[in-house]
Amino acid sequence: MKIEKIQALRGPNIWSIRRKKLIQMRLDLEELENFPTNKIDGFRERIERLIPSLITHRCSEGTRGGFFHRVETGTWMGHVIEHIALEIQTLAGMDTGFGRTRETKTPGVYNVVFDYIEENAGIYAAEQAVEIAIALIENKEYDINFCIQKLKEIRERVRLGPSTGSIVEEAVSRKIPWIRLGSNSLVQLGYGVNQQRFQATITGNTSSIAVDIACNKELTKRMLHDAAIPVPIGDIVVDEDDLQNVIKKIGYPIVIKPLDGNHGKGSSINVNDWVSSVTGLEHAQKYSRKVIVEKYITGYDFRVLVINNKMVAAARRVPAHVVGDGESNLEKLIEKENQDPRRGYGHENVLTEINVDKDTLELLEKLQYTLQTIPQRGEVVYLKSTANLSTGGTSIDVTDMVHPENITMAERISKIIGLDVCGIDIMAENLTQPLKESGGAIIEVNAAPGFRMHLAPSEGLPRNVAAPVVDMLYPQGKPFTIPIIAVTGTNGKTTTTRLISHIVKSNGYRVGFTTSDGIYIQNTMLTKGDTTGPISAEFILKDPTVEFAVLETARGGILRSGLGFGQCDIGVLTNIKEDHLGMNDIHSLKDLTRVKRVVLDSVKKSGWSVLNAEDEFSMRIINDLPSNVAIFSLDENNEYIKKFAKEGRTTCVYEEGYVTIKKGDWKIRIGKVKDFPITMEGKAKFMIDNVLAASLACYLYGFEIEDISNSLRTFIPSAQLTPGRLNVFNFKNFKVLIDFAHNPAGYEAIEDYLKNVESTKKIGIISGVGDRRDEDIRLCGKIAGRMFDHIIIRNEKHLRGRTEDEINGLIIDGMQSSGKDVSYEIIPKEIDALKHAMGMAEEGTFITALSDVISNAIDLVQEYQARELLEDDRI
Repeated sequence: MKIEKIQALRGPNIWSIRRKKLIQMRLDLEELENFPTNKIDGFRERIERLIPSLITHRCSEGTRGGFFHRVETGTWMGHVIEHIALEIQTLAGMDTGFGRTRETKTPGVYNVVFDYIEENAGIYAAEQAVEIAIALIENKEYDINFCIQKLKEIRERVRLGPSTGSIVEEAVSRKIPWIRLGSNSLVQLGYGVNQQRFQATITGNTSSIAVDIACNKELTKRMLHDAAIPVPIGDIVVDEDDLQNVIKKIGYPIVIKPLDGNHGKGSSINVNDWVSSVTGLEHAQKYSRKVIVEKYITGYDFRVLVINNKMVAAARRVPAHVVGDGESNLEKLIEKENQDPRRGYGHENVLTEINVDKDTLELLEKLQYTLQTIPQRGEVVYLKSTANLSTGGTSIDVTDMVHPENITMAERISKIIGLDVCGIDIMAENLTQPLKESGGAIIEVNAAPGFRMHLAPSEGLPRNVAAPVVDMLYPQGKPFTIPIIAVTGTNGKTTTTRLISHIVKSNGYRVGFTTSDGIYIQNTMLTKGDTTGPISAEFILKDPTVEFAVLETARGGILRSGLGFGQCDIGVLTNIKEDHLGMNDIHSLKDLTRVKRVVLDSVKKSGWSVLNAEDEFSMRIINDLPSNVAIFSLDENNEYIKKFAKEGRTTCVYEEGYVTIKKGDWKIRIGKVKDFPITMEGKAKFMIDNVLAASLACYLYGFEIEDISNSLRTFIPSAQLTPGRLNVFNFKNFKVLIDFAHNPAGYEAIEDYLKNVESTKKIGIISGVGDRRDEDIRLCGKIAGRMFDHIIIRNEKHLRGRTEDEINGLIIDGMQSSGKDVSYEIIPKEIDALKHAMGMAEEGTFITALSDVISNAIDLVQEYQARELLEDDRI
């Protein structure tokens, strides 16, 4: 048994539109294909003993213990590994439950699919699930506890923190999309110009001046004092002399903390003697040369949270502690406390496990205690000097107990410091009285306050403090996304994408679009290459200048990692034709349809799916899509077009030389096809198809007919604007066409165009694509044999596992089956083939180069054009 490949799907995919985060593992069972679980002695007993919690997996049986019953009666190892991977993630605090295991067309090879919370943890779970299965098969020991702990460590290393995570969860509940920017806690909500960013609880609107003020504790204290807000008396010290002078002024007990510290680091509280004061100074100066020394205020530690200048929550924080029972020592008491089911590793539970560290030992030393000390019954022993939840502290919600005067004061503080999200630390006996009466004081103001204590207090009501943050970032009526039109299909995707983008741009939007030749914003190429996958889509959606996205979406990216967006407004499916079949478990047009329809399944319910009425496999899914459906056709009398007309539904057709929108019997003409340059005066039928798809998509979005028409008239095809899409170059005696056609449907489209081209001789430069099926390469050769008088066979740049002779042989077989006696020659290099073709061209020759390296071919032809013009000038 071996893993062939592990992929992390991050968006809508062929397995699920709703479950975007899936691991897909291609697993070869090898000889285990002949050994289901009931043929492996003792397997059921061993797996139940190692992971007893699998009893909860109901499996297809639908009852508790269903999975174990399947194991007992016999199931294949891929299915077992799916369940193990799900369960070990759940045991590590990442609750998962969706899984699928499906055999591929290759016997014994399975796709094992399961969901994940954190990608790295999901990949590790896939790998370890296989290791666990092997250990169980071979009856070897496996340390399941080590595996679970490792998963927890991976989770804590890569997961969003509780504050960041809560804001993301709130955004998701409102259907606001989000993107993690990098591996830290920087997050983008929304898309394009409507995006908002935040990191932890600092938002893109947080004032940097306010953060600087909050981080400067002395400045904060002075500003609050000047605003008549109670703060502890004290001063800044840099050495022992300063320390001694301040203590003389304010007396003990004192608090010592670094001027620029945070999260309680370097702080010492309730210091009552000189030796401890010097030690506290040294400790604080590890974090900041300047140290604050101030009077220790007795009372409880409170945190008040203010968002958008409104108090939303308050909590009393209690440092990590244990309560003596008169029998157990401190070590045992800590161990017992950590067994509380509410405590967990890192941020996995409401409370965090208490770890014994230097701070703990120093506090115990002050009490003249050790871990072996047995406290008296009822004695509270504090184990941390600060009340942070991350160090094992607890919190008690007191939001409803805060005195109105204290609420007003907290809201004033947020405005004085200038923070949109503000955490205020208060030391007081209570918050039910105004601070001026209780003797409390403001200890600190935090620019990035943690939310965990409010989201899940150990006592009291949980407060959804993430909601007011999202309310602040996206007040009612403010958009959070941008319009998205996604284009998929086999042929015509790039041109359709460019046409839609041109129409959108012409209507005043700043458009970002992705194509198979690059990423563009407006018409500026920012990245060159095949950019039709999810990373390229995210590139556009992350750009803060983009107002409208048009995304070419190819099969490769969908299969590799899913879509780069959650939903789109309009999805366009140009057609489904033979291409790339036999790759990545896609063996038929039905399989390919399953991939392409992922785009249409991701269209908003109120949005539109646009399909080709002349495409058989597209029409098979029109009644099974979640959105509205509109169709287009070159034939007004197409059966589906007529059916839609009877039902009063929207279509776009080519009729009597016009591109026309139809709704029932109602027609409105966009314009004459001959007026749209992309159609080559109507000679290129496949380009008319692209115009129909683009026009229908833009009409459905809401663009005016006249604006669509004007945009189509100004879309001038060229090597710069539409590279490799019917690029024709005129020479004195001959013409050269360069096109990206590389599959039978593409060849047939070129054949149809060439029927309308007058020439004395048609020369074709073609190649076979190594990763296509034999029958596809032969068919391309056959079509080429029909449409050309002479053929130059060149070699594909990437042979993809085949030999040149093998590919060329298939092409020649196809040519010879065309029924036409066509001459041919083989010139391996594309550039040499082009030079040879132009060199042999006679008066009226039409050369067609079906090229996979478009830029090289175009550069050469343009160079020859420039040379011819230069020679004419000399004459």
